[in-house]
Amino acid sequence: MNISHHIERAATFFPDKPAILFEGAALTYRDLNARVNRLANALNANGLSRGQSAALYLPNIPQFAICYLAIVRIGAIALSVNSMYKSEELDYILNDSASTLIFTTAELLPNIPLAECPTVKRVVICEGDPQGHATLDDWIEKASDRRALTDLDANDPAVLLYTSGTTGFPKGATLTHGNVVSNAWATMHHSGFTRGDRMILFLPVFHVFGQNFIMNATFQSCATLVLHRRFAPEPVLESIRRDRVTMFFAVPTIYIGLLNMSLPDEALSSVRYEFSAASTMPREISARWTERFGRPVFEGYGLTECSPFACYNHDFRHKFGSVGTPIENTEIRILDADDQELPPGQWGEICIKGPGVMQGYWNKPDETRQTLRSGWLHSGDIGMVDDEGYVFIVDRVKDMINVSGFKVWPAEVEQFLYKHPAIQEVAVYGISHPEKGEMVVAAIVLREGARATADEIIAYCRRHMAAYKAPARVDFVSELPKSATGKILKRTLRDKG
Repeated sequence: MNISHHIERAATFFPDKPAILFEGAALTYRDLNARVNRLANALNANGLSRGQSAALYLPNIPQFAICYLAIVRIGAIALSVNSMYKSEELDYILNDSASTLIFTTAELLPNIPLAECPTVKRVVICEGDPQGHATLDDWIEKASDRRALTDLDANDPAVLLYTSGTTGFPKGATLTHGNVVSNAWATMHHSGFTRGDRMILFLPVFHVFGQNFIMNATFQSCATLVLHRRFAPEPVLESIRRDRVTMFFAVPTIYIGLLNMSLPDEALSSVRYEFSAASTMPREISARWTERFGRPVFEGYGLTECSPFACYNHDFRHKFGSVGTPIENTEIRILDADDQELPPGQWGEICIKGPGVMQGYWNKPDETRQTLRSGWLHSGDIGMVDDEGYVFIVDRVKDMINVSGFKVWPAEVEQFLYKHPAIQEVAVYGISHPEKGEMVVAAIVLREGARATADEIIAYCRRHMAAYKAPARVDFVSELPKSATGKILKRTLRDKG
């Protein structure tokens, strides 16, 4: 088994088909496989061994796919690093992973603290001025073209993906070849990928959603990846039209932004499928999208630690507000604080078992034992399963707000606030309070031309929910802080007080 087997298969059966479309250029499956093979041989020649890690500190460019596939082809481990990270963040991850090689760009090179990372022996520049370092093109050009694919066990580690880390330092989720391959097949099956599809990818490819659910599943299905460096509405909408994109993947904040644009009816005419993940889609937004475009936004659920796909809201029985039912060969249970299973309708921690569940956290046995117990991945998410087996998510455990002993789940308050006609985006979070323990705060972005006061918003909430759930403070902001995937960063809001 090897993740990169699927590239060889696509190159055999569809050699002239575009694997990647990027900034006006096409890379066929024949060319992609040839470059991956040559780079794999170059890696062997330059001392990268099976089981060692090599870092990908790259933006969304085709070179990411080439480097990623070459690393795993020889049995080494591909470490995906957030391209927004700076020196101190890189210092920890590169040393923790003991990476011996890093692929990057001239633009990002100044952020790499080489003096503090003794294991890093080589830097390879994939774009821009090499500044004395080796270049990817040079390595590929000079390398042998002999077949370099290594056959591996399903349990061999393939990918390191560091979680953001809510406390302390990030943890490297170790995904195996079996994890990634099984997840790609599950994605193809449940989402209906075909080789005739064109999937747009503007979400960061270093993130598990962009990397496994979109990139790997696209290549597995011999489809075409329409790659963008980032999300920008006008270029993306033009690309959808020009490149005949059929499948659209985004996060809730992007769907919210598109709904607040005056899109012509034909803007998404080629798209047959929309999917949302990374955070829960507000019901009001999902309903508005369906009304506007005549089809639902499909939702799934998962974590980096389960590769990520674990749950899917099917087209044949779609439930608004749910993330669906477990994918094939995957189990989901709702457990209480004593790890006892709860009956349908009761809220508890979502726990997952299946072929996508990670091997563990890199070099962190204690954290691994805490998260993986009796074969079950403890997600840290609070949810429930209804009588028909559909999973509903309320929030992250860490985001729960304790107001005078009462639990407040931010997602519940947000779902209601999205019904207010003046609100475009909202984030609800808790901050400390000297008497109540915590108080509820709502950071709100108003729709263009809309007006509202804090007192009006608070009164609106108090009319429709228990007083302790209603925001005690409302802050109007021009924008909400977001991660590279578009997920709202509540920790940043909390830190500001």
